[in-house]
Formats: sequence, structure tokens, C-alpha cells
Amino acid sequence: MTIRSLVSRKFLVGAVLVGGCLPATAIAQAGAQETYSAPRNPYGQPDLQGFWSNQSYTPLERPDDVTKAFYSAEEIADIRSGRAVRESAQTEPGTIPDVHYDFTQFGLDRSQAVMAANARTSLIVDPQNGKLPPRTAEGRRRAEVRQAEREARGGEYDAAENLPLGARCLISGSAGPPMMNAGYNANLHIVQGSDHVMILNEMQHDARSIPLDGRGQPLGSTRQWRGISHGYWEGDTLVVETANFNNKIAFRGSSQQMRVIERFTRVAEDLIEYVFTVEDEATWARPWTAVMPMQRGRGPLFEHACHEGNYGLTNILAGARAEEARAAQEGQQ
Repeated sequence: MTIRSLVSRKFLVGAVLVGGCLPATAIAQAGAQETYSAPRNPYGQPDLQGFWSNQSYTPLERPDDVTKAFYSAEEIADIRSGRAVRESAQTEPGTIPDVHYDFTQFGLDRSQAVMAANARTSLIVDPQNGKLPPRTAEGRRRAEVRQAEREARGGEYDAAENLPLGARCLISGSAGPPMMNAGYNANLHIVQGSDHVMILNEMQHDARSIPLDGRGQPLGSTRQWRGISHGYWEGDTLVVETANFNNKIAFRGSSQQMRVIERFTRVAEDLIEYVFTVEDEATWARPWTAVMPMQRGRGPLFEHACHEGNYGLTNILAGARAEEARAAQEGQQ
């Protein structure tokens, strides 16, 4: 039995134990992972197309008070029911959370989402302790510099550049690579061509066009927000390698040297096993790997119009200008 099939079998069996967490078509595959053969598209490639969700309650790192790799069926049921109760609670009027719209009103709480069952206590499977590897000296120094910059800026948001990229609707850290679950808008659309694969993430409506024509990684110093990706097939697994990131965004404190290897394998009719490995010698002492199941979702995928009806940034900057005008007026008195 391969490692891949063992991992797939484990979280599928967890779904069977919990009951109702996966569609019957996926549950039926729990005992036959090694014999499952993904359907082919017109180009003879394994068909990964469609709408998928990577929504999950499983954290990237294993909690400090958890020492095992997998939860029992009873523990999974308790986690799901407990989260559903908390997420369905209405916000208390007059509190800071109440300023935001109520997530339950728009069905944005995870308990209402399409979600693959995952018995793992962490997405990280290597190192085996489910934790990120130790930071290198350079990684620690870089983190300290960023923290000092944040503290020097304080809570001042008088310029757009001082606000997080997500608040400015520029980019989402969950769209990847590597792709993570964001708590909401955790859906993606995969479209395949003969020599390209397109992955559209719902969050920030971010799309990646990945060439499969063997061009490899580009030479030179060209760097992009999402890095530069190329892909190829290893049997039934789509492998996507990404490097050449710029220094304007950091994944968990990563550097420009980060390299991400993603693997997409359709292990059941309604399930893709997504495995990614992160290599960054300037940040972590060793590479690390995470496994995330992707459940077949429901389409269509509507545009994530982040700025539409979003007046938060406009009002924040208007408030800063009003404070400046008031201070100037008081100074003249």
C-alpha cells in the first residue's frame, strides 16, 4: 500500500465513522482506494475539472494539547457539533464583532459549507509532530524586523499602504500557492486544457494559469506576487512547482527563496487529495509537507466582488483625513 493510498484511506474511513460527512459516492471508495481510476478528459489526462472546496476545521499545525495524529470518530463529531453551535450564534449588538455583517446571515459560517471529513489533528504530516519546523536564524531576524515595523506603525491606518493586503482587496493569503482554507470563500474551480490548467480561487477571484508544456521554471530575476508556476503529470498526479516569489507577500514568514510543490490526485469520485511541500532554506530548518482533502463542491462560482459595497477602506481614510483637518483647525486657534 502506498503512502498516498494510506493517507486517503485514513481520512475517508474517518468520514465513514462519523457518518454523513461525505457523499455516498466518496464513502463507497473508502475500501477501494488502490483500485480507483480517475476518469479521463479528452486529452487523456485524469479529469480534475469542476468545483471543489478545501473547507476544513483542521488547523495547519497540531494544537499544543494534542499528541496524536488522528482524532476518533467521537472526537470528530464533538468538534463539528461544537463549532456549528458557536458559528451559528448571533453577534451581540454593540460589540466590535457586530460592526461586521453577521456571518450566519449569509451562510458564511463553516458549518454550512461543503467540507471533506478529515480525521487528522493537523494538516501538516511532515514533520510528524504536526508542527512547522524551527525557523532559521535569518527567518527569525526577518520576523523580528517585520514585527518592529508593525509596532512602529502602531494602529495608524491613515494611508492605504498601512492596511493589510486583504483589507485592500489586493490579494488573499489563502489562494496560494500553497492553497489554504480561509474559513469562508474556500471554493475553487479547476479547468483543464491540453497544455494548461487553470485554478480559480473564490477568495479575491484569483486565477492561476499553469502551463503543462514542459517549459520548466523561468530563468532570471522575474518575480511575481504568486510566484511563477509550471506543471507536469506524474502518473495520475498533477504536480505544480512554483518559485520566483516577490518580497511583497510572505506565507507564514517565508522569503523570496520559497519553493512550493503541489500535488493533485483524484482519489475518489468526489474527492481530490491535495498535498503540498514548502521548501525555504532562508526561513525553515527543513522542508515541510501538508495534506488537505478537497471535496466536490457545487457551482457556479460567483465573482468575489471584494470592493462592491465595501466602504470600510474609504471610511477609514476619510476618518484619518477628518482627524488631520480637526488637528489643523485646533492648531490655528
